[in-house]
Amino acid sequence: MENLINQINQPDDLQNLSEKELEMLCSEIREKIIQTVAHNGGHLASNLGVVELTVALHRVFHAPQDKIVWDVGHQAYTHKILTGRREQIDTIRTRGGLCGYPNRAESPYDPFNAGHASTAISAAYGMAVAKKVRHEPGHVIAVIGDGSLTGGMAYEGLNNAGRFPKNFIVILNDNKMSISRSVGAMARYLAQIRTKPGYLRAKGNLESALDKLPGVGPSLHRAISGAKTAVKHLLYNNTLFEDMGFVYYGPFDGHNLPQLLEVLENAKHIEHPILLHVITAKGKGYSFAEENPGVFHGISKFDVNTGKKLSNSEDFSSQFGQYLCEAAANDRSICAITAAMQMGTGLTEFAKRFPDRFFDTGIAEEHAVTFAGGLAAGGMRPVCAIYSTFLQRGYDQIIHDAALQNVKVTFAIDRAGVVGEDGETHQGIFDAAFLNTIPNCTVFSPAYYDELRKDLQTALYDCEGVAAVRYPRGGQLFRPYDYQPSGKAFDLYGDEGAGTVLVTYGRLFSFACEAFSRWKKQGISVHIVKLNRIKPVSAGAVEAAKGAKHVFFFEEGIEQGGVGEHFEHLLHEAGFHGAYVLRAIQGFVRHATMQESLHDLGLDADGIYRTVTDTLQNWK
Repeated sequence: MENLINQINQPDDLQNLSEKELEMLCSEIREKIIQTVAHNGGHLASNLGVVELTVALHRVFHAPQDKIVWDVGHQAYTHKILTGRREQIDTIRTRGGLCGYPNRAESPYDPFNAGHASTAISAAYGMAVAKKVRHEPGHVIAVIGDGSLTGGMAYEGLNNAGRFPKNFIVILNDNKMSISRSVGAMARYLAQIRTKPGYLRAKGNLESALDKLPGVGPSLHRAISGAKTAVKHLLYNNTLFEDMGFVYYGPFDGHNLPQLLEVLENAKHIEHPILLHVITAKGKGYSFAEENPGVFHGISKFDVNTGKKLSNSEDFSSQFGQYLCEAAANDRSICAITAAMQMGTGLTEFAKRFPDRFFDTGIAEEHAVTFAGGLAAGGMRPVCAIYSTFLQRGYDQIIHDAALQNVKVTFAIDRAGVVGEDGETHQGIFDAAFLNTIPNCTVFSPAYYDELRKDLQTALYDCEGVAAVRYPRGGQLFRPYDYQPSGKAFDLYGDEGAGTVLVTYGRLFSFACEAFSRWKKQGISVHIVKLNRIKPVSAGAVEAAKGAKHVFFFEEGIEQGGVGEHFEHLLHEAGFHGAYVLRAIQGFVRHATMQESLHDLGLDADGIYRTVTDTLQNWK
């Protein structure tokens, strides 16, 4: 018998399967996801947790007329399999293959790009309003995890969407909350009854009849409603959602497919904005992921039989965590802040050793930055560890609540530069440019572990106001045997006095040194200026480059407003009369491995070598 998964080429094909077959399909989808992530890396636990929910959504609703908006989007693998991309799922997160997140350019079934948390409700509400204005049929459904409800934007969306009259559904995928069996069972039972159209019609008829009773009708209606609301709030503890205008139903078992089908079918007919509370288990169906959902949230390639990652090398994140533990052991004022990325930023050991000085704010970068400002104003020495792509969300707070007040906040910017397979939504290519615009802000960009430690030490104790240390995903790269960091704002390497100067920072220095070894064999003289501090740029670094005939700047960041543009300006102010070539990133960078992306951008050793060599030949 052909596997059921091979019969699904579009969501409508689900209509041909019985409920028993749908449950078998869910098992096949789980197996496919496990095998795919084991081979490609990616988000496993979150995807395994929503298989039944996704199948039920596509069985009951009719995408793409009905819009399903996934918050973050790291749980959309089943959605991709069911929406015409089954045969491509093996290519997910690879160059030229499927994106690891929903992407409008990839499929009409992806109505909105995702990658960052807490956006789905606002986006879905916008689509619902657009449908209403354009008189278009169909429902809009936002699927948001309980973790994303730690982000304030989700509540801004709820606050506005609660006034929408109908066809708007928010599904809260809750995979953390513990609910006792007795209360849970009774709540689910009552919620199922309340979602049935017949119950709602009877409720409406009763309220209408009560209102018509002379004299006592309206007051009796209010008394019954007040008593009902009090009992309902006691059972569901859901005053927040209902106060925002949503009708709350749940919690439901997110792995009980028949129940999900019934609840979603009933929800289609309710003339109010609805919040459905669904309980799921992250990693469902794969024991290793169920036991350690944090480890299997976003994971590199692993062995399916053992659950062990195929690579466990040291990286910048772990080095940062080790240094901060050492520093905190000697300085009681040091504290660490993360926005739901304790493991990813290397702070697990810090959290164990210094629990009173470790703060996980949840997915709330804006709060994290301002909270850090408050800690600093209170005399502490906060270190705020945030991925580059997520620090974008705290830009206003960096300006208003940290730099403007000149408080002592240190940012550890993880995943700076190209991050690889997570693609456009996660590339850390903007932080150097946007931090470059902020006064009272010092930024370092180390290439090696010992430089990371030195820069963190300097940021914590030798810089006034805001300081940031940005470092890439993964480990340190090639290091010439004769390179010795000075600990100063810049270092020089190569042929001093050469007419060709190459300027760069961060891990691109490794690639520049690889290219340098090739030039040396060919008798081409190049002097490398390595910026350790990229804001402010040292006057000495500019002086070291201004006398050259040709200056090449290579930057693993966005060109517009980046360090390379600023360096060119400083060079000309200093009297530079030579030729200047800037190679940086223009536009968004799609998913591929880090090596593939840097090669395509001309920022790896081959790209640097070709750019300089070809340009010099053309200038002869």
